[in-house]
Amino acid sequence: MSRWQRVRTSAHLFIVGVRRRMVLGTRAVLLDGDRVLLLRHTYMPGWHFPGGGVEPGETAEEAARREAEEETGLRVEGPMRLLGLYLQKHEATNRDHVAVYVGRSFSEVKPFRPNSEIAEIGWFEMDALPEGMNPGTARRIAEIAAGTEELPGLW
Repeated sequence: MSRWQRVRTSAHLFIVGVRRRMVLGTRAVLLDGDRVLLLRHTYMPGWHFPGGGVEPGETAEEAARREAEEETGLRVEGPMRLLGLYLQKHEATNRDHVAVYVGRSFSEVKPFRPNSEIAEIGWFEMDALPEGMNPGTARRIAEIAAGTEELPGLW
């Protein structure tokens, strides 16, 4: 096998390996009575929960707490409840999973300022959500508002 063929084969195996791995993300649903905290990213449309990827060595709950603080300036205190684990359908992959946690107690550790990732955050009544909601986020809010116990596994 020539050097070029080895490089090409290695590159192909790397790409296939990356495409086949499951990615675990997390979302933090912060509730204050009947209000929910949502944010808008600078790089994609819609309103979303704070969240992101789970780093090596951290639990999904730790990642939800970290992402909430990084993106909003709010530190979640006390227990977080696991709402569910969902398959996030995406045009490029069907392997992304999202662990969604609910927190009801938090404190501000730094004031929010728009940045290169997050354009704005806002508190919204669950029965008066903003236009342009991310569909998965809207489904989770509807389930929480309805007190749904049996949750579907799709984001």
